Amino acid sequence: MNVLCRLVFIVLLAGFSRHAAADTPELIASLKQGGYVLIFRHTATDDSQKDIYPFKFDDMSAQRQLSEKGRDMARQIGAAVKELAIPIGDVYTSRLNRAIEAGRLISGREVKPVDALTDSSNASASGMANPTGANAKAGQTVRQLVDAPPKAGSNNFLVTHKTNIADAFGKEAGDVGEGEAFVYKAGSSGPASFAGRIKPADWSAQAGK
Repeated sequence: MNVLCRLVFIVLLAGFSRHAAADTPELIASLKQGGYVLIFRHTATDDSQKDIYPFKFDDMSAQRQLSEKGRDMARQIGAAVKELAIPIGDVYTSRLNRAIEAGRLISGREVKPVDALTDSSNASASGMANPTGANAKAGQTVRQLVDAPPKAGSNNFLVTHKTNIADAFGKEAGDVGEGEAFVYKAGSSGPASFAGRIKPADWSAQAGK
């Protein structure tokens, strides 16, 4: 019986994933009305650089930075967001420069770095590669930002790390790609509800129509 239940769950989950992917253009279009919170993983980085701890937020040589590919990816997302006339409210990022830079390039404005979005893995290479979502306290602080309704007619953007996303939404969310966004719809009361995922290429594809 347990095996059958698991099989049914897997089938339903696969169906949900296909449905969410198929609705991406509709989801992007709905962002024009505001009322959503988008939590991005920062875009591509230079893997030859390593983070040095304790955090040295003002020392760029002590942090892994965006690669040129990552900067181009963030610029393309930002250009599509602008072309699609998607209204942006508050923009919060990790305190690490790769997230700050990605947030600026995506939103086209200054950002608000906060501790809640700063890498919860503490530079653990294994943690960053395979996040377990085990840091419940870090996940709760991320969810508080996601659940905070944006100003009327706007969408809040958050830029963080794979580990923080897994902490907030479970280890299954640890497959989030560089530059990918999880989208949540703000509720009139209570927590925000999951609306879908948007990959970097989806923005340009929709803007080009």
